[in-house]
Amino acid sequence: MSLVLSTDPLSAPDRAAYWHDAVSRTFVPLEVALHEESPAAATITSSRWGFMQVSTVTAGPQSVARSPRMIARDGKEYLILTLLHRGTAERSQDGREAVVRAGQFSLSDSRRPFSKTLRQAFRFTSFHFPRSVLPVSDTELSGVTATPFGRDEATSALLAGHLERLDRAGGSVTPAQGRRLAALTCDLLACLIQERHGRHSPHPPEATHAMLARVKDHALRHLADPDLTPAAIAAAHHVSVRYLHKLFEAEGVTLARWIQQRRLERCRAELARTTPRAPSVATVAHQWGFASSSHFSRVFRHAYGVTPREWQAASAGAR
Repeated sequence: MSLVLSTDPLSAPDRAAYWHDAVSRTFVPLEVALHEESPAAATITSSRWGFMQVSTVTAGPQSVARSPRMIARDGKEYLILTLLHRGTAERSQDGREAVVRAGQFSLSDSRRPFSKTLRQAFRFTSFHFPRSVLPVSDTELSGVTATPFGRDEATSALLAGHLERLDRAGGSVTPAQGRRLAALTCDLLACLIQERHGRHSPHPPEATHAMLARVKDHALRHLADPDLTPAAIAAAHHVSVRYLHKLFEAEGVTLARWIQQRRLERCRAELARTTPRAPSVATVAHQWGFASSSHFSRVFRHAYGVTPREWQAASAGAR
């Protein structure tokens, strides 16, 4: 069940005090300063997934800060992973300052002072959990706070896509699923933090292999779609086309060529099938995503040394 805190029913003068209390209750005690003379309506929608709290915040321009005094007073040890959907956030912690843009995520540690300024209306989803559940050292953790992460690296791309899917899942997640997803989120975050700290290679094999397997599975399930392109696949997995090309460098073939090879294999098998009425070459080509039967015939002959009609006739003769 979701808990909704909203200033919408309140008059503008009453919204600031209510919002300050709502923010501090949802996350950790924070100093909140609104940047509007007449604050617009703001909303926090939260749900509990095992040890992790997922909260979506929609509000107007404001700043929040966690001071040493607040840390000493409440002693709460939480991590707040925030995925920004709209707006721009200026983050500061552990001697770093960074600008986080829509589509990126960042991390805050409640045990040390931090601040965040959002100068326009914004929307973000935060994943809030105890520090104790994240299996990384304090040195590793302090090296990534107030750092923007996007989709330009393997692990951050995996985590960004995972966070977006969690955000879309919303209230459809069962308690058991929520517990498992919370653990998975922490595992992915730990992998990212350790990678940045240098304990693993810049592109850890397990993350790269997982993404490559997902891309190939997606492509195989959509081979019949003539609009299956690297750009479409990149969009479906929330990564860049450049990153997809890097994934396939180790395969020794481009993504487009890999898709063409898989389509040719399906066509070759289809043309060799024993059926009462043999399908035409054009039908088979269109069935497996080739927009042009003449182009299909050329690439088929280049791959197998015979034309599709010759292969179909030879297969019928063999039968």
